[in-house]
Amino acid sequence: MSENIVYDVIIIGAGIAGLSAALYTARQKMKTLVVSKDLGGQLTLTELIENYPAIESSTGLALAQKVEKQAKKFGAMFIYGEEINKIEKKGDIFLVKGIKGEYIAKTLILAFGKTPRELHVKGEQEFKGKGVSYCAICDAAFFKDKPAAVVGEGEPGLEAIELLSRYAKPAYYISRSAVLVGSDENLVKGVLSNNNIKLYLGYTVKEIQGDQKVSRIVISNLKDGKTEVLEVEGVIIEMGYELRTDFVKDLVKLNDKGEIIVDELGKTSMEGVFAAGDVTSTPYKQAAVAAAEGVKAALSAYNYLRSKSGLPPVNVDWKAEKKKFSMQLRL
Repeated sequence: MSENIVYDVIIIGAGIAGLSAALYTARQKMKTLVVSKDLGGQLTLTELIENYPAIESSTGLALAQKVEKQAKKFGAMFIYGEEINKIEKKGDIFLVKGIKGEYIAKTLILAFGKTPRELHVKGEQEFKGKGVSYCAICDAAFFKDKPAAVVGEGEPGLEAIELLSRYAKPAYYISRSAVLVGSDENLVKGVLSNNNIKLYLGYTVKEIQGDQKVSRIVISNLKDGKTEVLEVEGVIIEMGYELRTDFVKDLVKLNDKGEIIVDELGKTSMEGVFAAGDVTSTPYKQAAVAAAEGVKAALSAYNYLRSKSGLPPVNVDWKAEKKKFSMQLRL
């Protein structure tokens, strides 16, 4: 990609937040570039989505592909296999540096999401989306009346096993901790008293096995090293998420969790930089929420460029102003 091209916006990340942002910036005739490691992000870990508005059911990848196609229709450009490792602001533009090249933009939208912590055991990569999940809220219902397990720690693990127990029969809970740990006393008591939950405390997962999909897991007692095999059709890994925001910590303000702090319009502490999706301080980590946040960030970026051109923000009638401003962007 030529370093001489100055994009109106560069969007880092092609999950649902980044894709939705790209759709809207491209529709506003902004020269849009999306750079990402892959298409879909965490969406691709889910084989079936049934809680996205207006879509009865879809795989995560198919949903991402649909939005990507829409964004491309309006002119958005994509570079995959790219990992951004440095961003510098020089005057009114941003220099975005990645492993493949360098890119220049007038505005940025950070939408590279969170990365779920993995077990790093044999079979985990092979069965992602085929019984291995990282989102209980997304996938617990798919294991209705089937044996399934949660591998977790702390509050995220307890919430996940409580939810899974409503569907799976039985619901296994595997945790390295020898006791249940959680700040919600009622949640802890509820898990302990639930006859459908089989607790394996002080255990770790050694291997995930199956043929075309998950069929069993091998677990090991941390005290004596003895192993057991649990027949399951699903493994939900709820060990929390890793935020890889170190490369933007000198660009925008982060909270104590490492999340990018945004206001209600998706603005960060740095003028011209917006953020959306799971990488932000927005508390609800759901696809529909991330898509909406992506749209807000896109429209905020559009209004930011209008303000730089001496024009007032557009809040209601986008169609009335879009054509006029798109011409100005090209001057």
